[in-house]
Amino acid sequence: MARVLKWLAVTMGIACVAIGVYHVVLGIGSVPGEGTADTEAGITVDSRERFYNAIFVGYGVAWLWAARQTPIPATVVRWLAGVMFLGGIGRVLSMVQYGAPHWFQIPLTVIELVVPPLFVWLSRPAGATPSGPVAPAATRRTP
Repeated sequence: MARVLKWLAVTMGIACVAIGVYHVVLGIGSVPGEGTADTEAGITVDSRERFYNAIFVGYGVAWLWAARQTPIPATVVRWLAGVMFLGGIGRVLSMVQYGAPHWFQIPLTVIELVVPPLFVWLSRPAGATPSGPVAPAATRRTP
């Protein structure tokens, strides 16, 4: 399970860094249907797009950092997964309030709502049960 968690965390980190850099470089041009930066609103959206995606690059770097730790820190994985899940919730709120976005945002929303619970599950300690983790064999008392 640790190997799968590591692979997924690395994949997540690389994807987030690549997506973030793409959006920082292209700005408003990277967003389908967003328009152009030839109005004050367009320039504002372009600025926001580049700023938020610089943060997304940092989010990806955090995933890569976590993946390089031995063992991978479960608390960090859960926080990062929670941030992703919150992003998915934000997309759902937008859909409820304004309707369906560009079609590509729908699969992204599904990913953002399905993958975080997978990370939480994979980051459970070995031998964990619904009632909590199992103590390592060396510290268990036998009757």
